[in-house]
Amino acid sequence: MARNDFTPRRLYVEAQLSTGGRVELNAAQAHYLRNVLRLSDGAEIPVFNGRDGEWRARLSASSRHPELIALAQIRPQEPGADLHYLFAPLKHARQDYMVQKAVEMGASLLQPVLTRHTQAERVNLERMRANAIEAAEQCGLLTVPEIAAPRKLDLILAGWPEERLLVFCDEAMDGGNPVAELQKVKAEPRPLALLIGPEGGFDAAERAAILAGPCVLRLSLGPRILRADTAAVAALALVQAILGDWR
Repeated sequence: MARNDFTPRRLYVEAQLSTGGRVELNAAQAHYLRNVLRLSDGAEIPVFNGRDGEWRARLSASSRHPELIALAQIRPQEPGADLHYLFAPLKHARQDYMVQKAVEMGASLLQPVLTRHTQAERVNLERMRANAIEAAEQCGLLTVPEIAAPRKLDLILAGWPEERLLVFCDEAMDGGNPVAELQKVKAEPRPLALLIGPEGGFDAAERAAILAGPCVLRLSLGPRILRADTAAVAALALVQAILGDWR
């Protein structure tokens, strides 16, 4: 992987990127470039779209319809991690934090999961995507994870693909070394998913349904009960370090 440019002055765009290609800016992007970053006509900024790598682009001289012109590719597109992050929705700022950290840690899909103890069933997908884009822009990432619509736990389990390992972080598990448990499956690389439950935990029926799945690794996160957003960071770090792309 090429070394990232850690400047926060990057912009995610939807348009295709190619030499000389023009990228129309929406009102929010134009405001950010003109009024927040205070870029003048002719200024350059790195842009990416999750498909064509990162490009150096120039702010055009047109003030009526601000746009960027792609000049040259800075970094080619790199394959992202195949790590699905499944979580019970949280409220407001704590979910914003969790989404940002999951993106920074390399999650490729964010899947809200509705359980019996879920406290926040209404999920603002646009807000989630905005947080994901902001994290990718600020951390030198080339991709933005897919944001999936909320689904009930039983429906997710019913259609679970046998080839994807589900790492189930179970607050009711007594003891166990999470590093040792992850090391046991290290020899068989496969697509990964990580499941973190709601603040109230999973009930007995949900826990039994999860453990009955075709490819499940039950994991303890230690002797302390962690808040869901803290558990997300701890679990993602463990999984990425031992089974993911931190190796």
